Amino acid sequence: MTLKNAAFLALIGTLLLTVLLAADFVNTVLGVLRDVVPAMALLRSLVYLLASLSVTVYFYVFGRAQR
Repeated sequence: MTLKNAAFLALIGTLLLTVLLAADFVNTVLGVLRDVVPAMALLRSLVYLLASLSVTVYFYVFGRAQR
């Protein structure tokens, strides 16, 4: 497996994780708006989503640099 293929596989994995975390963030926002979920859960979900987005962008840029 080349470094380019490994970066692409990592990008696919983190992209799927980002989609899952984005859906969880939307679910948390709706829960906060309905007063079912505490507001601190919104902060935790936002931090997870931003961390996942930054890792996804990193793997995208890293994969583009390998070409």
